[in-house]
Amino acid sequence: MMQEKNEFNQLVGFSVPNWNKVSEPPRIILQGRFCRVEPINPNLHAEALFNNLAFENLGDSWTYLPYGPFKSCEAFSEWIQQTDAIPDNQLYVIFNAENILVGVAGFLRINPDHGSIEIGHLHFSKLLQRTPAATEAMYLMMRHIFDDLGYRRYEWKCHTYNEPSKKAAVRLGFKFEGVFRQHLVIKNRNRDTAWFSIIDSEWPELKKKFERWLDPANFDANGRQIKNLTGI
Repeated sequence: MMQEKNEFNQLVGFSVPNWNKVSEPPRIILQGRFCRVEPINPNLHAEALFNNLAFENLGDSWTYLPYGPFKSCEAFSEWIQQTDAIPDNQLYVIFNAENILVGVAGFLRINPDHGSIEIGHLHFSKLLQRTPAATEAMYLMMRHIFDDLGYRRYEWKCHTYNEPSKKAAVRLGFKFEGVFRQHLVIKNRNRDTAWFSIIDSEWPELKKKFERWLDPANFDANGRQIKNLTGI
């Protein structure tokens, strides 16, 4: 962006002409080829999500999250209801092409006035990890925020020791912004938080990369990717 100065010859932020606040994301279904993302319903989704998140999971997937693991489906369902009721939170479930509930994601820190939003509460079961559906789910949510709703900033945050999460953020096109030291106290331990983001000017080129990667021609007869997302 070009630098701009005000009447006092001071550097100021670039102008955003005719900016109007955006809308909160409507709770709608986002349909892809490999997956479906839909608003969470504890009565319909809690049991299957609880069971599938526990599949081949000794509890290590909860280490860097500020909640869990949950001892019962009832406790998990209560967490869903409480979290989804927070004004700037929206939880979604992810189904794969076989209509199996395989993960959860959410929009949080929704700020329509300034056009910023965070993708969070990410928890992918073993049935979703390292599959095309995992990438497509993130693409569908990202595309919805930028293309349909006109947000300016899309955030990703995680524990600075959560290396898989940081690698996933970079793979998906997020840019590292820094670490907030002693940001939180989670489970009676200090948490330094790594911040990443994508902004609207970066989205058009990133969208092309996702679409090239998701093209059926990029997958062999066994459904394996031919070119990876970072190298496409």
